[in-house]
Amino acid sequence: MAVTLGEEIMLLSLDDESGAAKDRQAAGWAVAGGILLELVLAGRLSVSGGRLSVADRTPTGVGLLDERLRLVDAWASKKSTSPKVTNWLTRDHHKAVGAAIGSLRARGLVGEEEHRVLGLFPVRRYPGTDGSAERELRARLASVVLRGADPDDRTAGLVALIHAAKLHRLAFPEVPAKEVKPRMETIAEGQWAGDDVRTAIRTMQAAMVAVTAATTAAVTS
Repeated sequence: MAVTLGEEIMLLSLDDESGAAKDRQAAGWAVAGGILLELVLAGRLSVSGGRLSVADRTPTGVGLLDERLRLVDAWASKKSTSPKVTNWLTRDHHKAVGAAIGSLRARGLVGEEEHRVLGLFPVRRYPGTDGSAERELRARLASVVLRGADPDDRTAGLVALIHAAKLHRLAFPEVPAKEVKPRMETIAEGQWAGDDVRTAIRTMQAAMVAVTAATTAAVTS
């Protein structure tokens, strides 16, 4: 399978040369949301009323997705009602980042280096080793956002997540956010997508807005 939505967001977040993660907090939410949305598009999860349910336990064959599907299924089975998307994002966003990086490493798209801050504290970095996937990703985003091409469902979902997490700078570092936000909002509305896909994209976007707003409020209070 091609690079997943969660991995694509992680690629945008990782600095190609230093391997440091930029906007790590917001990117973490978006990575977790991207994995969920990928599972929805694959027919493994469904969303309704802001809640998650497992629709099909059949593995996708992609380790990153199948592990999250297993975890969501185990977590949801302990609940008396379908769990909220926002609750899962809150629970999983830190671990989802590590899982996405591990998947990118397994694909040979990023490496791993260890540095020590002040000569004492180990910090891991993940510089790019194969830029082809990121080049294709940025070209696809530029095509639909900057040049007005119609997106497919996955690209529309990716744009919606980037927009909701306010990661415009990661996707378009040389373009002012105010110039891309209107087009990204239009794409996020998903008028060309089917009802199920549009519902999933809007649910993920709403969940992203909710969790990032709550995090910002907690930090500034």
